Amino acid sequence: MRQVTLYFDFVSPFSYIAFKRLHELPRSHAVELKPVLFAALLNHFGQKGPAEIAGKRRWTYRWCTWWAQSLGIPFRFPAAHPFNPLHHLRLAIAAGTTPQNVGRIFDAIWTTGAEASDPGALKALALALGVDDARLAATEVKDALRKNTEDAIARGVFGVPTYEVEGELFWGADSIGFLNAFLADPAVLNNEEMRRADGLPVGAARKA
Repeated sequence: MRQVTLYFDFVSPFSYIAFKRLHELPRSHAVELKPVLFAALLNHFGQKGPAEIAGKRRWTYRWCTWWAQSLGIPFRFPAAHPFNPLHHLRLAIAAGTTPQNVGRIFDAIWTTGAEASDPGALKALALALGVDDARLAATEVKDALRKNTEDAIARGVFGVPTYEVEGELFWGADSIGFLNAFLADPAVLNNEEMRRADGLPVGAARKA
């Protein structure tokens, strides 16, 4: 059975939409869910997140709201965004990254309009998933998140969500059509024009 890995961060509305679209993948493919720290990806590759550029933030929030509605996905931004997702990421690891647990955390953030970082809500969510505060602070949980993130960077993952299959990366919740085309026929990437695109020289570069 072929395996698709989904790298995600709960702070990302696109990660939420990508998670909700996993049913569009062939049922014959197993899915591995990998929580990673998006901020660490941004820092490593020297990027800004969409919420860090005023115009892009407004566009992203409008687009995600409309797009989710058009896809029939329940969606509402939390009371403040971005927020610190560390608690949620560690909770997913501590509880086990099953679709049920990950989905419950995503829904708590992206369907209620509530404050994602509210301590009482976070504690209630953890208890509902059978995780206590001591477990969230455990070294092995923190190390697992760090390893997930470092492994993602080593594989070239520069943003979330990213799907990976057989070493190929498909970035963004809107890349699922491209991913499905590859799953149906790897020649989608293994052809002369794709090899040409992969090897294009840089014609000009901005000064750092």
